[in-house]
Amino acid sequence: MTTSEFDSYFPAEYAGPRRRRRRGAARDLAARGTDWLTGRARGRGEQPVVPEPEFSSYYGQGVVKAVPWRHEISVYLFTGGVAGGSGLLAVGAHLAGHDALRTSARLTALAAAGASGVALIADLGRPERFLNMLRTLKLTSPMSVGTWIFSGYSASAGLAAACEVDRLLGGRRGGPGLPVLGALLRPFDAVGTAGLALFSAPLAAYTAVLLSDTATPVWFESRRHLPQVFVSSAALASGGVQMVLLPTGAAGPARRLAALGALGDLVAVHRLEQHLEHEGVLEPLHTGHPGTMMRTAKACVLGGGLGALAAGALRGTPAGRVVSVASGLALAAASALTRFAVVEGGQASARDPRFTVEPQRRRLAARRAAGQVGDSIAT
Repeated sequence: MTTSEFDSYFPAEYAGPRRRRRRGAARDLAARGTDWLTGRARGRGEQPVVPEPEFSSYYGQGVVKAVPWRHEISVYLFTGGVAGGSGLLAVGAHLAGHDALRTSARLTALAAAGASGVALIADLGRPERFLNMLRTLKLTSPMSVGTWIFSGYSASAGLAAACEVDRLLGGRRGGPGLPVLGALLRPFDAVGTAGLALFSAPLAAYTAVLLSDTATPVWFESRRHLPQVFVSSAALASGGVQMVLLPTGAAGPARRLAALGALGDLVAVHRLEQHLEHEGVLEPLHTGHPGTMMRTAKACVLGGGLGALAAGALRGTPAGRVVSVASGLALAAASALTRFAVVEGGQASARDPRFTVEPQRRRLAARRAAGQVGDSIAT
């Protein structure tokens, strides 16, 4: 059937406009140099008719689901870092004979571990859920390994703190010491110190591995740099806490650890941001509430680190004590703000599908350019 025969079945008032529209469309295609049947440009070989697809998620929803963590997990990350750094300070003070620092660091380690446990159980909802996590040890699971690290650290911190309380009550100098338990605990002081030496560093670092072992874009892309950020943050936070608690004369090792942690934090955060910018997922960490917290944290790290150096120069003076307390508080706040910003920035990146798909596209394009994969998905 020809076009004219087909048009003859339509009423006259419809057939004429149909012919005019068809002729107009043909003239437009001819003017563009395009074949009217296939839609391909003439003289340029095979051309795709279907336009290049563009990514769009279902009603703008994220490709991966954001982890439903509340602020309890951010608190857990912060107090866990303080606990890990305080444990290392306690071990070093014990070996170097800094009695005041050893006592303060051991008690801080136990208090921080207790706060971490409360925050973790609050997030889990029921205490027995934490106990259920101890039924097995799965070495390929950062959460399972982290649970055992935290449990071992808490037991060691509790034992070391109990021995310290017994010492404060005069148990090692002929005094009463802890009732009943004092005499039993004194031989295990070295065991508590060894446990802190074993578990403190892993406690400060494992939470970064836990975050990186997810599909959340910011956390996943940070997997090579986030442990350095968290360890440096733990060092400056624990040193800052001891600068607040101890006189300037007794807090020398803590000040040095805080200053070293501040320097390491600035370098590690800079490298992390460079990497995230290269991967195209820095925006969630630099905008909105997470961006404000990150900028404030950097200012506190810089001010607190310089204050730690100044407090050392002014030790033994009232001004030195004021600078020490202010710097310690700034460093502790910086560590907390960094953890909160990383958690909230990661959740924001999971809610936006761009940060999941675009890094994958860039890596695929780079592999194709290098000849590692073909153009077909099947390859």
